[in-house]
Amino acid sequence: MTSDHMKTRQTPAEPDRPHHAYREVTDARGRVYRVGETDRDILGHSRKLMVYLPWVSMMAISVSEYAYGSAEDTLSAAHGWTQSDTFWILSVWIFFQAGIAFPAGWLRERGLLTARRAMYIGAAMCLLGFLALSHLRDVLPAIVGFGVVGGVGSGLIYATCINMVGKWFPERRGAKTGFVNGGFAYGSLPFIFIFNYAFDTGDYHRVLDLIGCYVLIVVAVCAFFFQDPPKNWWPADVTPPTGPGSGTGSGRGAASLAKNPPAVRQFTPKEAVRTGMLPLMWVMVVMTAGVSIFGISFQVDFAKEVGFGPLVAASSMGVMAVINGIGRAVVGWLSDLWGRRTTLVFVIVVLGLAQFGVIWAGEAKNQWLFLFFAFLSGFGGGAFYPLFAALTPDYFGENYNATNYGLVYSGKLISGLFGGGLGSMVVGAWGYDGAYALAGGVSMVAAALALLLRQPGRGDTDRVPAPAPRPAT
Repeated sequence: MTSDHMKTRQTPAEPDRPHHAYREVTDARGRVYRVGETDRDILGHSRKLMVYLPWVSMMAISVSEYAYGSAEDTLSAAHGWTQSDTFWILSVWIFFQAGIAFPAGWLRERGLLTARRAMYIGAAMCLLGFLALSHLRDVLPAIVGFGVVGGVGSGLIYATCINMVGKWFPERRGAKTGFVNGGFAYGSLPFIFIFNYAFDTGDYHRVLDLIGCYVLIVVAVCAFFFQDPPKNWWPADVTPPTGPGSGTGSGRGAASLAKNPPAVRQFTPKEAVRTGMLPLMWVMVVMTAGVSIFGISFQVDFAKEVGFGPLVAASSMGVMAVINGIGRAVVGWLSDLWGRRTTLVFVIVVLGLAQFGVIWAGEAKNQWLFLFFAFLSGFGGGAFYPLFAALTPDYFGENYNATNYGLVYSGKLISGLFGGGLGSMVVGAWGYDGAYALAGGVSMVAAALALLLRQPGRGDTDRVPAPAPRPAT
């Protein structure tokens, strides 16, 4: 049974929003859907802009992670850093890029940090990070400047973009989230080749300074148009899935809702943790992101050690970045058709098999085989990110998604440590073959864990924490 409550005035919590009539539909489980307002009523234009702008912003910041490995040799020569120094700089960057997601979400959901302001702050911090990487010769200040400041800045932008698209497309968030997330990988492609062919100790200051300015300008322009939808908002042309025959109005939206039904209600972070599913997702992010970061950090060096030339080394990383990004969009679309969990298991298995394939290609000294498994590694190493980004609101709702996904994504904190810095220690102890074999095994364990995922409250046997009482209005 559902109940409708007509609302024709602004709520006190949203004083700056325009006046538009809407109604709140409550389903049998108590979940509220705010319907009646179109995207154009709220934004003044199509919500598609809330896909394209986050996508452009993600492409801008991708240079920090996915092109860094191609710049390491020049940075080491210019500043006198060891290979371990450059790996730890990236590891610290990853730690803070992932770590800021939860506190940023907490601030956003309490109205203390708007999406636009988070983007502006992030853009400025990214600029400072590249200036630090360019001009600070001592490794510790460089770690603070690029790793801490630049990592926090990139994390603010990343988390804001992912949450933005998920809120505006609740009925088919898989494809949209995957598309936006893909920009974080293939946006780095031009810089991978710049760092391999036009980046040396004579021009590194100018190149890094210009990249920092590029990130600042692109992200700041996109941020100007950022705006969140109201809480509980649901597209006016899609019937909320409150009963039999619901979720209609859009063929693609209806198909996605059939495979990926929305959360039974809005879970707070504490409630989401108590279901057991959020901690399970966190562990899986630790494992899969660690394998992905390991590949990003070591593939170019492994290719050079095997004896492949710089073109193959750069091309393998370029292939990984492009397929990493395209794969995110493809699996987002597939997850709308197959279901999130099935797609996630498939992606993680591919990631694991690719690690063993890289070993085989290296031992065979086969460049084409190496590029093929770089292709597979890139696909699996990025595709799981949008799946977790879509699974989180699917399981726990949109209202607290900034903090809930911040908790899930914080698993990358640990991944950055063992994927980059600790990964270099494993390579030193076991060699590349041993390290890649370990990465493949970790992936297979993560795929087995994915089979345990269940949407809280959807099955008859599920036990879900009771929702907190809603305040009287």
